[in-house]
Amino acid sequence: MTKLSQNWKKLSSKIQDKPKNGSVKKPISKTKTSKKSKASISEKLQSTTNTTTNVVPIISSTKPTATPLEYTLWTQNNTINILNIPKTSKPLPLSRNDSRKLDPGKYVALDCEFVGIGKDGEESALARISIINYYGFVLLDTYVRPKERVTDWRTWVSGIQSHHMQDAIDFKTAQLKTIELINNKILVGHALSNDLDMLFLSHPKSMIRDTCQFPKFREIAGGKSPSLKKLIKHFIQVDIQIGQHSSVEDARATMLLFRLFKKEIEQSMRNKNKRH
Repeated sequence: MTKLSQNWKKLSSKIQDKPKNGSVKKPISKTKTSKKSKASISEKLQSTTNTTTNVVPIISSTKPTATPLEYTLWTQNNTINILNIPKTSKPLPLSRNDSRKLDPGKYVALDCEFVGIGKDGEESALARISIINYYGFVLLDTYVRPKERVTDWRTWVSGIQSHHMQDAIDFKTAQLKTIELINNKILVGHALSNDLDMLFLSHPKSMIRDTCQFPKFREIAGGKSPSLKKLIKHFIQVDIQIGQHSSVEDARATMLLFRLFKKEIEQSMRNKNKRH
């Protein structure tokens, strides 16, 4: 992982000056962030409720068509059978007529995209954040404006360009929006520690479902952390991340993997908790 950007350090020092409202202190490093350096979600939420502004999603969840992943998440109520996942790259017609599936619910999935700052764009800064619910409905999808000058947009992988910053929100707003949505939720994602570190947030380990940590998924990578692209191709036979990435698509991919192996993942978590 790359070094923490200076804008995050500046932000954390500003928040640190505020007494008794929870704090985001300067982390030791981006690869090893101390628990004390991350914002307490419950404390932060209490002190910031109703302070964020409405954000218009980048990707609309009201369009009449859907990707295969989005289609599967929405049309399957609970248990997902791999045989019911469409094996096509074409958009599928979808009618979103169940209002119950629009609520945040118990499970949410998070994914972020980053751009490069500093010399040669070697440092990373948050530039897009997406959060979806159990059924793939977009709860938050917005560009985030880095405080420092972007030296590498990483468009080839992030899909982000300079003009996207015109409607972007600032980091603090993105952080608070995230807190509001993930507080008291089961958080699903792939390599979630990366995203949470960049957001300066923590989440209870018992409420994290990370697809790069599930033993069955790690088997296909020789015990190492598998890529999300590889997992989706191996278990679902669908290609993702072809060219530029989409944090919404990646969040849906992790939620689909979680729902597909939900029983096994939850059992793995229970076994892990027993050992500790």
